[in-house]
Amino acid sequence: MLKQKIADRQAGILTYGITPPKVTHDAEKIAEIARKQIERLEGSGIDGLVLYDVQDEADRIDQDRPFPYLETIDPTRYSKEYLSGFDVPKIIYKVVGKQSKEEFADWLRADGGEDRFSVFVGASSSRQAVTMRLPEAYRLGARLNANLALGGVVIPERHESKGDEHLRATGKQQDGCSFFISQAVYDVEASKNFLSEYYYYCMEHGIAMAPILFNLAPCGSQKTLEFMKWLGISIPKWLENELVHSQDILDKSIRLSRKIFEELFEFGLEKGIPIGCSVESVSTRKVEIEASVELLREMKLFMESRLQVGAAALRG
Repeated sequence: MLKQKIADRQAGILTYGITPPKVTHDAEKIAEIARKQIERLEGSGIDGLVLYDVQDEADRIDQDRPFPYLETIDPTRYSKEYLSGFDVPKIIYKVVGKQSKEEFADWLRADGGEDRFSVFVGASSSRQAVTMRLPEAYRLGARLNANLALGGVVIPERHESKGDEHLRATGKQQDGCSFFISQAVYDVEASKNFLSEYYYYCMEHGIAMAPILFNLAPCGSQKTLEFMKWLGISIPKWLENELVHSQDILDKSIRLSRKIFEELFEFGLEKGIPIGCSVESVSTRKVEIEASVELLREMKLFMESRLQVGAAALRG
């Protein structure tokens, strides 16, 4: 279903993102974590499960990381060894450039007869040493595995400073990307500015628009807020003030995230941009994870309801 929805450029695609457990855990602990993750998502109706490939990113920013970096299990391995019983497509984030080209090519060719999905991620900063850049990785992916659906990252807030995020996106489409997942969004104006530029550029140049999944990440504490800002998530000052001064920061962030996404989805429906939703928790706190799963279910109901209304209107 996910492959077909991407190919048909459908609105309403829904995914949930998780970070694999730390490599320091033993096999029993890892299996327990996987079981809990699966239990939370059973019956959620997601189209795909996103597995992140975590980088240190220490060279991206001079500020100290709010939470210490701990290496996590390779997402491909985690998917195969611990999540095979969860029957949904897995979207594997892949940091390109940290393996040799030969190792990367072997990874691309693996499971050649199966549908695979991956989002390629480039260097976290210009100072990071890499074996290859994103354009080369996209070309290799398209050439070595016809069953690999390639995705890309979009960062709407980057458009505010550089003004070219729509060009980056369409360039990635030319390199083989068929869908996008955004960085976590809290700035609705930046996201709408990017979508507007993307829409009109695609219309002007006859480019079919790819599904764009806007990522929502609830914030349940001041510490989580600091970590999100360290990750580069753009949070407008007015919104940060609303969170910091609210009596229940988690509830406030959920309501704001819901409002932001609903506005973006309506904007997409109006222009025919295939908008979808991806949800994650950047925190490992149980209350924040459970809140993110509840938000996921709410977004599913919202998108289905709006798409049904739209379909009914088209029928007359």
